[in-house]
Amino acid sequence: MKILVTGATGHLGSLVVEALLQTVSAGDLAVSVRNPEKAEALRAQGVDVRQGDFDQPETLEKAFAGVDRLLLISTDGDNETRIRQHQAAVHAAKKAGVGFIAYTSVVNAEKNTLSLAEVHRATEQAIRESGIAYSFLRNNWYLENEAGSVQAATQGAPWVHATNASQVGWATRSDYAHAAAAVLTGEGHENSVYELSGKLRTQAELAAIVGEVLGQDINVQNVDDAAYADIMKGAGLPDFVVSMLVDMQSAIREGALAVESDTLETLLGRPAQPLSEGVKAILGK
Repeated sequence: MKILVTGATGHLGSLVVEALLQTVSAGDLAVSVRNPEKAEALRAQGVDVRQGDFDQPETLEKAFAGVDRLLLISTDGDNETRIRQHQAAVHAAKKAGVGFIAYTSVVNAEKNTLSLAEVHRATEQAIRESGIAYSFLRNNWYLENEAGSVQAATQGAPWVHATNASQVGWATRSDYAHAAAAVLTGEGHENSVYELSGKLRTQAELAAIVGEVLGQDINVQNVDDAAYADIMKGAGLPDFVVSMLVDMQSAIREGALAVESDTLETLLGRPAQPLSEGVKAILGK
């Protein structure tokens, strides 16, 4: 059985490959990357490194040839670009005869009010319409998304957010990667939809965990959208990024990520990694 991971040199993809190599021989694993030279370390381990560019669909069909199970990791970019790239990948997978697609989506994709959820709804629909067996890995928020706030806290900065007491199911990127690896190597996951979340917590509760790791009290500031935007602009972020972040805070405040589920731990076959350990990893401890 040949398993292929897209975006294998990225943050999530590299962790998935690392997890797969714990149970799968390198000869049964392939990766699709835009720049193969960045994956030379994997090639040296015996992994089949293939060139695949989401903006050049013809390369994807070649990259997916002979693949039984594909992990399609969502790309970066604006919504229109990502939808186009994902649909090209699904079409290429269909033409290449791929038998199973696992796709990294977002929790509660059908109704999620995050702007990025549009990408995941469109991609899930494309996969369903392809007729290829699938598993939608609907990931909640990566703890690593809060790395900027964690690093700022080490300098005594306040923990600023605009989400009130809304909850988020943070988990480490490593746990999401291991869950994906479990689906790719396991049986009985055809046409499944998995809501993957850690324990629900508020921003204040996460800040308290960070404070425990740092051994200091963190000043948590819950502000409105306008104040949040001003603070982000003051940090030097460009306007389009600030607008995106404000939209995210608003959706999270409305409960977009308050999806409770124990499916992540079920797939892992163990408890989720403590967030304190994830914070230490962010800090390089």
